[in-house]
Amino acid sequence: MYDICCVGHITLDKVVTTKGVARMPGGTSFYFSNAICNMDLNYLLITILAKPELHFVSDLRVKGIKVNIAALSPHTVFFENNYTEDLDHRTQQVLQLSDPFTVDQLIETDAKIFHLGPLLADDIPVDVIKTLSKKAKVSLDVQGYLRKVENKKVYAIDWPEKRRALQCVHTLKANEFEMESLTGSNDVRRAAKILFDWGVKEIVITLGKHGSVIYDGVHFYDIPAYIPTSDVVDATGCGDTYMAGYLYQRIKGAGFQQAGEFAAAMATVKIESYGPFMGTEKQVLNLLSDSKRRVFSNYAM
Repeated sequence: MYDICCVGHITLDKVVTTKGVARMPGGTSFYFSNAICNMDLNYLLITILAKPELHFVSDLRVKGIKVNIAALSPHTVFFENNYTEDLDHRTQQVLQLSDPFTVDQLIETDAKIFHLGPLLADDIPVDVIKTLSKKAKVSLDVQGYLRKVENKKVYAIDWPEKRRALQCVHTLKANEFEMESLTGSNDVRRAAKILFDWGVKEIVITLGKHGSVIYDGVHFYDIPAYIPTSDVVDATGCGDTYMAGYLYQRIKGAGFQQAGEFAAAMATVKIESYGPFMGTEKQVLNLLSDSKRRVFSNYAM
């Protein structure tokens, strides 16, 4: 029995910022796995990619990450991410697509939490969510279900099956734009209540430099952002890093505020360098102890 099993495609990523261009592996599964690999828990990644990118899996295994390849696809998903100057927002292009996951590929795996990281709407069918929810808690980063690809460009869309799927989701992560696409509301608290009414038990709304908000159906928890000690370099994977820290703390028994603050601190450590989170739990705890670096915002009040 694994503590957490992440399901998602490893991608080829091209990251374009005002400071330069970088090429690297990516995707929710990649950033989440790197962020959680130094934490004290039993973890498994299940992914799909093409043969030319199998070295991405080898590199993860060298770090001690357990990886199961559900299938080899003709292509690995290829994203181009173009960021604004402050790195809070991005536009994307999809240059290659990969095969989706199936129920049969996942049904034999046992975990306390399945964290699903679809990158595009067809990556993980709703039947997979429903099946896994009967085995364990399902955590979902909703971004992929809200992405439509037209002529290689990625556009925000609604998710037609959201009501059927979200009743099977225990923990949902969305940013402010994804939240509004799902619910039609740009008010964080109102949107979180709508998502709870649809069946989600824990709602995590990330707000970039404005922090984040967690809702459990009773209380709202306002989570601060943390000030980086150096230049902000690469925001790709910050949401995945946040969720790695959040779920790690939750499975250890931490409350919502503690888990959220740990997650936010992890994301701050990650944003200071290219690529995935390479820090330690001690680094995160040191940042948490520095109250001068906390920034609360009225954005979600």
